[in-house]
Amino acid sequence: MKWTGLNELREKYLSFFESKGHTRLKSYPLIPQGDNSLLLINSGMAPLKKYFLGQETPPNVRVTTCQKCIRTPDIERVGKTSRHGTYFEMLGNFSFGDYFKHEATAWAWEFVTKVLELPVDRIWISIYQDDDEAFEIWTKEVGIDPTHIVRLGKEDNFWEHGVGPCGPCSELYFDRGVDVGCGSPDCAVGCDCDRFVEFWNLVFTQFDSDGNGNYARMPKPNIDTGMGLERLACIMQGVDNLFEVDTVANIMKHIAKIANVTYKENEKVDVSLRVITDHIRSTTFMVGDGVLPSNEGRGYVLRRLLRRAARHGRLLGIKKPFLYEVVDTVINENKSAYPELAEKAAYIKKVISIEEESFAKTVDKGMELLTEVIEKAQKEGAKVISGADVFKLNDTFGFPLDLTKEIVEEKGLEVDEDAFNALMTEQKKRAREARSNNDAFGASDDTFSFLNGNGTKFVGYETLVCDAKVEAIVANGEKADFASAGSEVAIVLDTTSFYAESGGQLGDKGVIEAGDCKVEITDTKKISNGYFIHVGKVVSGELKQDQTVTAKVNPATRMATVRNHTSAHLVQAALRSILGDHVHQAGQQVDEHRMRFDFTHFSAMTADELQQLEDKVNEVIAAAIDVEVSEKSIDEAKKMGAMALFGEKYGDVVRVCKIGDVSLELCGGTHIKNTALIGCFKIISETSVASGVRRIEAATGFGVLEMLNDAKALIAKSAEALKLANENELANKCASMVSELKEKDREIEKLNAQIANSKIKSLFDNAKQVGPVSVVTAKFEGTSADALRSMGDMIKDRDESIVAVISSVTDGKGTFLCVCGKKALDCKLHAGKIIQQIAAIAGGKGGGRPDSAMAGVSDVSKIDEALSQVSSVVEGLLNN
Repeated sequence: MKWTGLNELREKYLSFFESKGHTRLKSYPLIPQGDNSLLLINSGMAPLKKYFLGQETPPNVRVTTCQKCIRTPDIERVGKTSRHGTYFEMLGNFSFGDYFKHEATAWAWEFVTKVLELPVDRIWISIYQDDDEAFEIWTKEVGIDPTHIVRLGKEDNFWEHGVGPCGPCSELYFDRGVDVGCGSPDCAVGCDCDRFVEFWNLVFTQFDSDGNGNYARMPKPNIDTGMGLERLACIMQGVDNLFEVDTVANIMKHIAKIANVTYKENEKVDVSLRVITDHIRSTTFMVGDGVLPSNEGRGYVLRRLLRRAARHGRLLGIKKPFLYEVVDTVINENKSAYPELAEKAAYIKKVISIEEESFAKTVDKGMELLTEVIEKAQKEGAKVISGADVFKLNDTFGFPLDLTKEIVEEKGLEVDEDAFNALMTEQKKRAREARSNNDAFGASDDTFSFLNGNGTKFVGYETLVCDAKVEAIVANGEKADFASAGSEVAIVLDTTSFYAESGGQLGDKGVIEAGDCKVEITDTKKISNGYFIHVGKVVSGELKQDQTVTAKVNPATRMATVRNHTSAHLVQAALRSILGDHVHQAGQQVDEHRMRFDFTHFSAMTADELQQLEDKVNEVIAAAIDVEVSEKSIDEAKKMGAMALFGEKYGDVVRVCKIGDVSLELCGGTHIKNTALIGCFKIISETSVASGVRRIEAATGFGVLEMLNDAKALIAKSAEALKLANENELANKCASMVSELKEKDREIEKLNAQIANSKIKSLFDNAKQVGPVSVVTAKFEGTSADALRSMGDMIKDRDESIVAVISSVTDGKGTFLCVCGKKALDCKLHAGKIIQQIAAIAGGKGGGRPDSAMAGVSDVSKIDEALSQVSSVVEGLLNN
């Protein structure tokens, strides 16, 4: 058995099965493509499910892969043991109705004994207890010693998930030796100790289960195998766990170097090193595959892993952001198999560093609050931290529940998860209600659940006007046979020219007419059963069930909308050419007024980049390029290189929008015929939407003219306000006024300093001695926060033993300032803690540094009462 590196093992496996007629497929992204049943890919078989279920035709009946996987059910155990991890690679060879047990077992044996040269006497086989066929093949065809075959029950050696394909398994084990076993004379395959390591699972999918214990033999059985690459590397490298495998160990060494610690010298240090090593592997691959930090779904998994890793970095004494530095080693160890990581290195590092910096800004305040909560519980003898406190940590400081639980459990306490979950549910309910209040009247699945046909036929790609039959009416929120003038309605037609809101393009507006009946349509929605809901108001006549009507889309709003929609395609293409291929659409909304495009990027665009973007889009507009929209099979579209949205599910037939050599995207929306019809393109703003997501807002066509007219009107009003006869003088006048205001600010600042100095002199006359410190208080009217700070600095400079709390009321709003001199700080006094207690008396909140802190006041009538308590608060803190 020869020591073999992880990267070499991966290549040996894939090459071996290529020699057996298998097609090597690249690892699929961690984001499932067209499969909403999974948050993240968690097995080698998961992305191939479509082939096993017959939903798609595989490129070959024999396939081999090395699949990136993420599993997080045991996230709390990662680090605490050397076995658990969230990221791993799964080697697999698959047969879709081609070869079966004979070949699968023979090739498995050939690979482990001939290619890897594992000692035959240390390999054991398990089979399903009733699978005599597998026993015969292993012993008589492959030549395994029958004493090295173990029969196990259904729980261990039968793969089944409810109704559908299932079958027995056969697993390969490696005997690591008696010295690593439990010492029991009964120790054998299936024991929980570390001696026998299962490393390859061969699943023989040969039955179709009806879910009631009946198994029908499949006419064409399949093979699905899985072998953990890291687990195999442990065997080949003679190490105890995945953290000692060459590529993983190198990542840990980088972390240990940053922290200036050594692995296997201190168990607490080892836990943190393992957590960070595992989590930075996972997050590097997740970001590389398009996952961004967020508060839900796979983005939450990413955020949770990053924050857990960052927290363990602090436990190792690393105070600065560091995870992004380790990304370089993760990429270096994996780029031979995943070169796209190196291509996206800058982007991955930026996303991780931004999230790390974001957490760093709140972690200290969050830890301070959590420490107070824990200390209070311990003082009161409580064993459970309230759900409200945990919710506050999550909502205000971004502490994931599991991170809070981990810290709390280290102190021997528990979290009231039920109360926390109740608060989270209530928050989500409020969010849902807020969203539902914004939904168009009556346009919901529940309202139209009585419809059971084939949905509405859409003809709006070809025409803006069509005849149709009224299939259903909901008037004033209830199903109706007719609707009279003044009624708010939601109408279903059998055919429509109105585009329903989808893919970020808002629904069409227009009218539905029949004789003297006229309905103004203000929005069009689509519900899950395929029906289009036309939302509006009957303005004249009477609309009836089964009536024949004419549906007319407003041509001006449709045309303005399609200008903006097509420009969004041009924006994405331009952004990718300017910023890089990491740019992907993260959201979009287009209507007749604006184009809003959200995209993945890690920092604000510069003025130069924005100008480049605007110029590139306008160049394509000026080039008058035809926009070609066609229907293709999904496979044809992919071969063309059409860009699809991450996680979006597409049917067998898709619409492809091609704009010359500039843009090629899958899109079900409506578009103009030629880019020249956009007219022109003007950026309104570029802003941040979320960590790693930016937003461009822009206008096209008449929307640009509207912007110009608004700007011209604003300039005219500004010039009038400044009493300028010539608008061209506006810039110079503004510059002059800014200069004058700065000079006045300097004069005001000088006067405030003089006033503050005169007021300070009288303060010390009333100083009260509290132990080793002098305490002074004062209340002022109309003094600004800046002036208070200046006074505080002067007070500290005059007396190092001083503790001062001064307040001011300006325009009915109160402010407190507390300062502590150097000697007061030596007595362990903290301005932030003092101000918290004082402000609370007046219903306020605040905090700050040990030497200076500020707070707002809710009830200015209690300022005097609060100031009277300063001495006793200071005395209490000194005594503690």
